[in-house]
Amino acid sequence: MRVLIVEDDAELAESLHRGLEELGLAVDTAGDEEEVLAAVAVVRYDVIVLDVMLPGRDGFALTRELRSRKLRTPVLILTGLGTVEDKVNGLESGADDYLVKPFSLKELVARIRALARRHLPDRAATVEAGPIRLDTAAHRVLVRGVEVPLTGKEFAILEFFLLQRDRVLSRESILANVWDFDLEDGRNLVEVYMGRLRRKLQGAGLADPFTTIRGVGYRFRLPD
Repeated sequence: MRVLIVEDDAELAESLHRGLEELGLAVDTAGDEEEVLAAVAVVRYDVIVLDVMLPGRDGFALTRELRSRKLRTPVLILTGLGTVEDKVNGLESGADDYLVKPFSLKELVARIRALARRHLPDRAATVEAGPIRLDTAAHRVLVRGVEVPLTGKEFAILEFFLLQRDRVLSRESILANVWDFDLEDGRNLVEVYMGRLRRKLQGAGLADPFTTIRGVGYRFRLPD
């Protein structure tokens, strides 16, 4: 899952970036309208987390601008403005959710994941495929009821495949959805993590669900 954090407070932006990445999300940051418009022009985000108090146009106006450009990415307003009128202004500007500072990182992540699921036919917090059960709320993966300990990135990769099952996913698409897009030698990094994920699932008694398509990427498919 790829998230854009729009926050002009560099310290808070870095804290959010670090906290969300530790939980397996790919995160980019922007500090003003110009950086936001440049980012959304080249990257497809699952959710945009947008502060209201920005230099230049505020977050409400920026949300209206994004919607005028037909951008349908869910927007979560993150701000210290907590009156009912503020919330109404935010939602009427085109935002999908509104979270008032101070907030817990756990709640922010839960809201981000809920927004990212809105386009799915099944919006439940759990994703299942055969004996695999992935719980996005609890951040747990079970195989036949037994928990498989995964790192944040391994969890994010498995979630990406479960939501795109039977499709061939390139190393580049995995990199873009799980890591920052500017990582050097990212293809090798994907291969390392795919190897780790395979070994952990096989260690839980599951036949390898990943097929390597040479020169293309990987496909997730459980054996019949």
